[in-house]
Order: sequence, then C-alpha cells, then structure tokens
Amino acid sequence: MVHGIDHLVIAVVDPDAAALEVAGAFGLEPGGGGRHEGLGTHNRLIWLGDSYLELIGVDDPALAVASWVGAPTVRALETGGGLATWAIATDDIDGDLERLRLTATDLAAPIDGERRRPDGEVVRWRLAAAKTLGPTRPPFLIEHVAGSAEWTASDRASRAAGPARLTILELAVDDVPATIGAMLRTLGLRFRPSLVGGGARDAEIGRQRLRVRPRATFGASASAAASPIATIHLAVKGGHPTDVGLLGCRWIVRPT
Repeated sequence: MVHGIDHLVIAVVDPDAAALEVAGAFGLEPGGGGRHEGLGTHNRLIWLGDSYLELIGVDDPALAVASWVGAPTVRALETGGGLATWAIATDDIDGDLERLRLTATDLAAPIDGERRRPDGEVVRWRLAAAKTLGPTRPPFLIEHVAGSAEWTASDRASRAAGPARLTILELAVDDVPATIGAMLRTLGLRFRPSLVGGGARDAEIGRQRLRVRPRATFGASASAAASPIATIHLAVKGGHPTDVGLLGCRWIVRPT
C-alpha cells in the first residue's frame, strides 16, 4: 500500500557540499550516503522523518547516462541541477503493481537495488519505474527492505523524533491536464482543484501533498522562464519562515 512521498532526488555537482548547504540553511543534520554500484552515481541524504532528500551526483558519466537513476540526474545537471525525479513509498510493491496494471501503468516490473555505505553496510530496496523519469514525469515506486541498513525498527524510531517533515512537493509544468493524466494512469493519483487557485491541482499521498500547477503562475515574483520546476515545502520544529532558492529548487519552510 502506498503511504507517502519517499524521497526527492535532487541533482547536484557535489553531494557532500550540497548536504552541508541544505542542512545549514534550514537547521537540519546531514545524513550519510554512499555509492550506487554499477549506476555511476553517489549520494548524501537528509532525513525528514521516513522521507528524505537524496542529493545525488555523478561519479562515472558513462555508467550514469545508461542507468535508470543516472540518466535523469545527468539531464538535470545539464540544465543547472535541481529535482531529477522522485519516489513514492509502498510496503507492498507487488500488490500495488497488480492493481495499477488495470490502468495501463507505465511502471515496469520491480528490480532490486542497493547502496553501499562508507561503513560497509548495505541499504537494500525494490523499485518499479517507468522507462523515462524526470521532474515532471510520474515518480517511481519504492519498497525498502525492512531490517536492512537504515530501515531497522530502531533507525525508524530515531528518525520519527527528527525536527523536519516534507509536507508538499509542488511542480510547475507546461501542461497540467497531461501531467495529472499521466500521474493517474501510472500511479492512480487522483487530483482535485487546489485552494491556492491559479489552475493548480492537488493530490494527497499519505500525509503529504503533490501540487501540480501551470508554469506561468509558478512564483509570483519570478518570470516563468526563471522559475524552478520544484518547490519543496518543509515543516521544521523551531525553524524560521523561509522562502529561498537553493540547489535549483525553491524551498518554503514553515515553523512548527
């Protein structure tokens, strides 16, 4: 069953530097990371409860351009970085795919994935992705292997006490009807008119929200051409109201 936005894949030149930059800007703690063997990429994480920011860079361009996660990362970096793709969390990827095949989903069969941390521990997961990923294309489904590194009961309990949560992912797109139609077909996401107006549409994903809105109305103070594709809304305990551009995204922080 789908239960929330799992993570946002943000393409950066240097994941270590980017983690420090985001953590410093919003009063968060940078997390660990590692390499995706055979995919040409490496990352650092910043946890937001059980959701997280994946700050991803390329260490082998030849491998990256041919890999499922490397290809959207390379494309994002070619335009200055920012959101490359994102993921929805599930605890039953096989059951979800069986249901979604009734709507002619573009998601492929699940594949196994892993990331080796510098301490030698291995993080494992299963995922199902469409052939082409991108910031405004449907996300992929991911099921973390319970008990593997970072997904033990104690790991999750520790994160639950963390200070920050992802609340809304907001995407500026050229064609709202086409985008939400692809989201419905691929992942069964159903949208309603957003209270923010301006032609925006909202879909609830667990306790989080996906907002899709026309690019022309995205960011009142910026031109459509200069506006980032993604606005990331965070709730941070003891934080300060913030609206800033960073790493090719717009970040809106609300204190709790």
